[in-house]
Amino acid sequence: MHQGHAAHKICFLSNTAAAVAFAGLLVAIMRSDEVRGILTGLVRRALTVS
Repeated sequence: MHQGHAAHKICFLSNTAAAVAFAGLLVAIMRSDEVRGILTGLVRRALTVS
């Protein structure tokens, strides 16, 4: 295996791990009742015709 290929693989794996961690954080935030209420209110205001 070439050194450049190994570095590319390590970079890919670290980026994948970061993406998975970020997705987990977003799931935790979205499960929060407070955040859910804020987003629901935002969507309702956006869909309400004045």
